[in-house]
Amino acid sequence: MDRRRLGVIAALGTAQTLAWGSSYYLPAILAEPVAHDLGISSNWFFGAFSASLVVSALLGPRVGRQIDRVGGRQVLCASNFVLAAGLALLGASASLWTMSAAWLLLGVGMGLGLYDSAFGALGRVYGSDARGAITGITLIAGFASTVAWPLSSLGLETIGWRYTCFAWAAAHILIGLPLNLSLPRTRPAPASETPAANPRFAFDRTMVLLAFAFAAAWTVTSAMAAHLPRIMETFGATPAQAIFAGMMIGPAQVGARVLEAGFLSRFHPLVSSRLSCLTHPLGACVIGIFGSGAAAAFALLHGAGNGILTIARGTLPLTIFGPDNYAYRLGLIGAPSRICQALAPFAFGLLIEPMGRSVVVVSAGLSLASLLALMLLPRSSAEVVPLPAE
Repeated sequence: MDRRRLGVIAALGTAQTLAWGSSYYLPAILAEPVAHDLGISSNWFFGAFSASLVVSALLGPRVGRQIDRVGGRQVLCASNFVLAAGLALLGASASLWTMSAAWLLLGVGMGLGLYDSAFGALGRVYGSDARGAITGITLIAGFASTVAWPLSSLGLETIGWRYTCFAWAAAHILIGLPLNLSLPRTRPAPASETPAANPRFAFDRTMVLLAFAFAAAWTVTSAMAAHLPRIMETFGATPAQAIFAGMMIGPAQVGARVLEAGFLSRFHPLVSSRLSCLTHPLGACVIGIFGSGAAAAFALLHGAGNGILTIARGTLPLTIFGPDNYAYRLGLIGAPSRICQALAPFAFGLLIEPMGRSVVVVSAGLSLASLLALMLLPRSSAEVVPLPAE
C-alpha cells in the first residue's frame, strides 16, 4: 500500500474516531450529568439520542447521492461544522427543548459524517479497490470509545459537561475539519451517471437481503452495547465480571479487523460477513452451557463478529454492485439498520426483565436470520435478480 493511501487512511480514520467519539459514544458519559443539571430524566436524554439516530438514517440515501455526485470530501467537511454546532448547542442547553434540538442537529451531523459517508468517500476515490482502505479506517476508529470515554470522563471531572461539549465542538473545527480537507479531491460525476439523474433506483432482491441482514445484525450490536453487563448478570456474573466482559468487546473488534485485513482479505467479503453472524450465536451457546464463567468468552465472540460486520457493511455492497452509485446504495441499505440501532436498546430493555437470560435466544436468532439472508446473496451484480415490476 503506497504512502499516499496510508495517509488518507490515517487522516480519515482519525477523523472518524473524533466523529464517533463526540456523537455516538457521548451519551454513555454525559447522559446522567446533563439530565441532572437540566432537571429531567435520563430517559429523555436517551430518547433524544435515539431520535438523532433516526434522523441520520433518514438522511442516509440523500447524503449518499450527494457523495456520488461530488465526492465525500465536501460532505465530510460539512459534517464537522454541523457536529460542532450541535455540540455547542448541547453545551449551552438550558432545557429539554434545547437539548432535544441539539441532538436533532447532531443527528444531521452523524448522517453526514459517520461510517457510511466515509465508506462512500473511499468508494469515490478508490473505486472497487477500496476494501483495504475501508478496513484501515475501521481499524483506527475501532478505538473511538477507548479514546473518547476517558476524554469525556476527564472533561466531566475537570471542566464540567458543558465545557466538555464545547471542547469536542472545537476539536471538530481544529482537528476534524483539516483532516477531512486533506482527503483527495474527486471530480464531480457526469450528470447522466449520478443517482439524481435516475431517481427511480432499482431496489432489487439483493439490496433487500443486504438491508435485512445488516438491520438484524445491528439490532444485536446496539442491544449488546446498551445491555451486555445487565445480560451477563442474568447468567450469575458479578458486576465486576460483567464490566470486565464489556471491556473485552473493543479489543475483540480490533483483533477481528486485523484478521480481516490479513487472512480474510484473500476471500470474498461474503465469507467474513457470514462468519461475523456466527460468532454471537456461538457465544450464546458457550455462556448457556458454562454460565457466568464464560461471560468474557461471550463478549470476545460477540465483539469479534461485530468488528468484522462493520467492515462488511462497506465492503460487501462494493464487491457485489461495484463503485457506481455506491454511496447512494449504502444510504438505502443502511437506513433500516440505523433505525434498528435506535430502537434496539429500548426493545431489549423491555425483554430482559420477563425473559432473563433467555434474551440471548432472541439475539442469537436475529444473528442467524442475518446469516440466512447472507446465504441467499449472490457474489456479484451479474447474479442479481431484480424485484418484479409492480
